[in-house]
Amino acid sequence: MLTGHSLADAGDGAAIARLRALVDDQHYEHLLQQVKGLLLQAPDDDALQVLQALAYAQLGNHSEAERLIAGPAARVASLTEDVQTDLAAVWLLLGHIEVACERLESVLEQEPQQDLALARLAFGRVQQGRMEDAIAYYRQSLLLKPGRFSLCQALASLYLQQQQWPEAQQMLDQAIAGLQAACERLPDSALHGTTARLRGLQLELWLASGEPQRAEAWLQQAGQDLSESEWLVLVSGYARLLAGQERHDDAEAQLRLGLKVYPEALTLVSQLAELLCVRGRIAQAGWLLQKALRVAADKQLPRAGLWVQLGQTLLMTAPEKAHEAATKALELVAVEEPTEWLTEVDGAVESLHHTALHWRIPLMGRARHLQAMADLQRQHYDEAEHALRQLLLDFPDYTAAMQGLAQLAMQLGRVDDAIDWYERIQRFDPAAGFAGLVNAHRFPEDENTLHRLEKLAQRPGLSGSVSTSLLFQLATAWEKRGNYDKALALVRQANEASKLHIPYDPVAHRQQCARIRYAFSRSFFQHRQLYGGQPYGHPSSAPVFVVGMPRSGTTLVEQMLASHSEIWGAGELGVIPQRIRGLNNWERHIGSGRRYPDCVDDLTPYVCHGIAEGILQELFDLAQADKPDARFVIDKLPHNFEHIGLIKFLFPNARIISVRRDPRDIALSNYFIDFQAKHGGMGFAYDLRWIGEQLADHNLLMQHWHGLFGDGILELQYEQLLQDPEGQARRMLEYIGVAWEPQVLAYSDLERPVKTASVWQVRQPIYQTSKAKWKHYANQLGPLTEGTNAKIIWDEISMLSLPEPGFLSAAVALYHADDLDGAERSCKKMLYHNPQHAACQYLVGLIYCRKGHLQDGIGLMRQALQRVPWQRAWQHNLALALTLSGQKEEAAAIREQLGRRSLSPFGPLDEPQDWVDGDLPEQAW
Repeated sequence: MLTGHSLADAGDGAAIARLRALVDDQHYEHLLQQVKGLLLQAPDDDALQVLQALAYAQLGNHSEAERLIAGPAARVASLTEDVQTDLAAVWLLLGHIEVACERLESVLEQEPQQDLALARLAFGRVQQGRMEDAIAYYRQSLLLKPGRFSLCQALASLYLQQQQWPEAQQMLDQAIAGLQAACERLPDSALHGTTARLRGLQLELWLASGEPQRAEAWLQQAGQDLSESEWLVLVSGYARLLAGQERHDDAEAQLRLGLKVYPEALTLVSQLAELLCVRGRIAQAGWLLQKALRVAADKQLPRAGLWVQLGQTLLMTAPEKAHEAATKALELVAVEEPTEWLTEVDGAVESLHHTALHWRIPLMGRARHLQAMADLQRQHYDEAEHALRQLLLDFPDYTAAMQGLAQLAMQLGRVDDAIDWYERIQRFDPAAGFAGLVNAHRFPEDENTLHRLEKLAQRPGLSGSVSTSLLFQLATAWEKRGNYDKALALVRQANEASKLHIPYDPVAHRQQCARIRYAFSRSFFQHRQLYGGQPYGHPSSAPVFVVGMPRSGTTLVEQMLASHSEIWGAGELGVIPQRIRGLNNWERHIGSGRRYPDCVDDLTPYVCHGIAEGILQELFDLAQADKPDARFVIDKLPHNFEHIGLIKFLFPNARIISVRRDPRDIALSNYFIDFQAKHGGMGFAYDLRWIGEQLADHNLLMQHWHGLFGDGILELQYEQLLQDPEGQARRMLEYIGVAWEPQVLAYSDLERPVKTASVWQVRQPIYQTSKAKWKHYANQLGPLTEGTNAKIIWDEISMLSLPEPGFLSAAVALYHADDLDGAERSCKKMLYHNPQHAACQYLVGLIYCRKGHLQDGIGLMRQALQRVPWQRAWQHNLALALTLSGQKEEAAAIREQLGRRSLSPFGPLDEPQDWVDGDLPEQAW
């Protein structure tokens, strides 16, 4: 039998060194292939078995790694220090942190200069939370082996976590240099993967250090310099970084910008659909995936993965369709190769989170899981249980299959079995183990079980100090038992824990509402009726907006209206918030210093019409699959009540239905539901006082809108709808402009998905039990009453008002027409009203340079760049102006800085093709 050093004794020490070099280069799939070949010659070699286990562990196959190290671990003391170091690496990846660190400390006692042991001990210290020790060990390892790009990358990531931005950038630069030095010896796959990870780390560093503008400017330029696949990986990964920082709006915006460049990029379509699902916008996600399936079919690309994703999207709302999607996927996966686009999405996640590749459940396995979960949703319990148990025989670490069995056990009342499954899940994924309990919608009736589940919810884990989702579900169970004090206590505990992670500021919200009322004033609409002979707004009356406080009855209203043959209900869309983000992005891009709603006075009729056309196109694209002949499309995003001014500016004839309900019932309904506020702007719902303040803000806004638009908004009382559904339905249909159809009263039979927290209620006929629920909690609503009745106070509004729109866009058009005097006049009109407008400062600077006034022009360009330093084209042009003025050293310094920012080896950046950044506001829409 060969020992841990026998392969070297046999003259193959060089082979082991080559294998460890593959570990150093993070090339684990190639390592696995090489080790398997050598094990044919030396099947009992400890060194090879441990390296094989290391490869499996890095790829996420923990069960196989555990099996392989059982023998070497039993005789660890007889292994060489190098093999012990590799074994410790496996233990680290399997979560045996303490054992691994003890073994590495033992190795370093024998060999203090063992650089690999130092690096792995550093990783162990990170897992233990001892960051300063980790940094020290990494640096010591790097001193012993300088230029090792994997260590520099690890240190850069660690410094980033510690918010030591300069140190992180220094290590990242060293990692890039180390990678360049290693380029020739690295396989293409390893080189491309590491390059992607370093690019992603740079984007993450810019984002974390408060420089998103640099990240976005570089991404924009990289779209011209990199191949399509390389750039898509970056955009995808950057969007995931934004989502990880709770910036879901920005993440969606980045994905949509990417799709403007590559409209048929399945990577981005898939990821955008995933993000929309997370935010509850199931209809949009389904439409995107159906479009992707058509594109894939036209291009003869694999479609099984898309069918799986579509089925997962439909699982909770349309299990029959989800089962059909799973069946279609299973038919295709047998004949298709794994999809390239799915691998690219995974690569983006890996590159931007600095992790090894995860063991991928084959697509066949995921399709089988989807089919089983669809059976579970359809209450075909025997088929679901058999399929899930078969999956676990094939994939013992598949936590999703375990979660399915736990959910099934809970629904069947087998609570002990469910808890056993969740405890098993916790060994692989502690957060999922706790959160999985919320998948059950039925709780046992005996109090002992409820108390046991509460103890489980109180256990701290990666998801937080408590399992908030389970606490919400338990509160519902106690409420059904009539124990309202217990229910409210559990909800209060869940909400207080959630508030720690909710970036909601009620003062800022109140101030924003005040600015919206100020911006969309009567005088604003009077002065923005015509411009240049063109009217504002799109004449279409097709969009129908159902608005109101969340939980006020908007879902019921939409379901009733969507039963009409001429009306399609799109659910809660983000079309209005998305356009607001576009406005804010544009204002930031040009450095105006303004944001929505301040900037609406700069919109021309042309821009407004373009925005409205885009919204209409999106609405009717969504309706195409389910109701192509619909004349009206509903967007029922409740918080659009804040944006009625913008809606009426874009669509003067839009139908707006404002739903009202007893505010106490609204408050309790919001407080008792976990909206996952980080995804939907529902942060106010975690505090009764905040809910009260939001109710007061809503009332004041609606008074403002009714004062401006009068009968243009239909007010509907939820309680009246419950009392007289036919009468109120007739009011709504008459307001929209369609004939009466009796099926609107049979909305519960409508076969269409429901995307909101009201999904269970709308599947049954109108019921009265939701009225006056607040009376059960009347003696505990003090904070709500205080928030609702407190005087509404906001800071004095100081807002710039432009006498007419479009100064900058007119100036750019005149500049391109070579009318420098006209462009200068137009810019100076804007600067008269907004002296700090960076784009106008810059353009006047360019004009001065063109007219020969170089020093004046250079001064203005410098001022502009102080406000928007991320504008690379402006920097290039400043360098050119400096060269023309004889200031060549400063010009060279700017060019050198721009060269460094090109992030070699990522490719050079192109020189600007024009003196002016050519993106006009009109083109942004």
